[in-house]
Amino acid sequence: MPPADFARWRHSHNYIADSSVSERRTRIVICITTVMMAVEIAAGVTYNSMALLADGWHMSTHAAAFFITALAYYFSRRHAEDPRYSFGLGKMGVLGGFASAIILFMVALLVAGESVRGIFRPALIHFNEAIAVAVAGLLVNLICALLFNDGHHAHGAEHDDHHHHHHHDLNLRSAYLHVLADALTSVTAIVALLGGKFLGWSWLDPVMGLVGSAVIVVWSYGLLRDTSAILLDRTPESSDLPHEIRRAVESDGDAFVADLHVWQVGIGKFSAAISIVAKEPKPLDTYREFFREHEELVHVTIEIQHDRDQAGVHAAG
Repeated sequence: MPPADFARWRHSHNYIADSSVSERRTRIVICITTVMMAVEIAAGVTYNSMALLADGWHMSTHAAAFFITALAYYFSRRHAEDPRYSFGLGKMGVLGGFASAIILFMVALLVAGESVRGIFRPALIHFNEAIAVAVAGLLVNLICALLFNDGHHAHGAEHDDHHHHHHHDLNLRSAYLHVLADALTSVTAIVALLGGKFLGWSWLDPVMGLVGSAVIVVWSYGLLRDTSAILLDRTPESSDLPHEIRRAVESDGDAFVADLHVWQVGIGKFSAAISIVAKEPKPLDTYREFFREHEELVHVTIEIQHDRDQAGVHAAG
């Protein structure tokens, strides 16, 4: 039977920061993006603008990505205290960012495909109407980018710890990158339409599409790299926790860290499993005291092993 005060020995595994503002802004962006997507697709078909039509379908994939972002926030909030998730749902937003990055990469391929097709099958475009819709799409993207950027910086600032490690919500970052990708395709569409209208450069439309798709590929690769590293429990390169843990434990010259695992369980939150070997082991609380200053270290498991062979040799000497 557990003791009467058993509850005080337990701790929460909810490492999810308050994301209500980000979630609310994501829902607003979903509504705005969906409306603009429908307008651009309809206008692209009506005015025979492949650039505008591609931008509209491009925007539809981002609307789906924003839905994934909102779903990740909802699921994290709904199941924050679910004991079935051993280390909480701090990675749910990262998983959303990973899924969005894959969609972003697919979008880049679609834009490139449309651009290549446009080189060999140019079409007569109603430039004035298409330019007006493309400009409206760009304005919508800039508004959405401002919404996400404010939340991105505010969310990161809340999680600057006393070691000045800057952590970001990768779920929100993925949504922000999707908006920037939308803005980029809108800009390329506008440039291509203006070039076609005033200079007769019909080839500019597909060329700008290829340039935009290349930039999107770079963005998606960076997001995939960052999110996959966290999902695979890779020790963050920006964190000096492994070094500081070893230095603290081995400072007395007796103990050494035989095995160490550090991984991220939330935004700016880490877990560690440490195996300590010592000739004269200290009490467990002494080792735990080494890590008190690291507020970002929220879950620590310590194994202490007595190096009896070395202790015997030392005593015999």
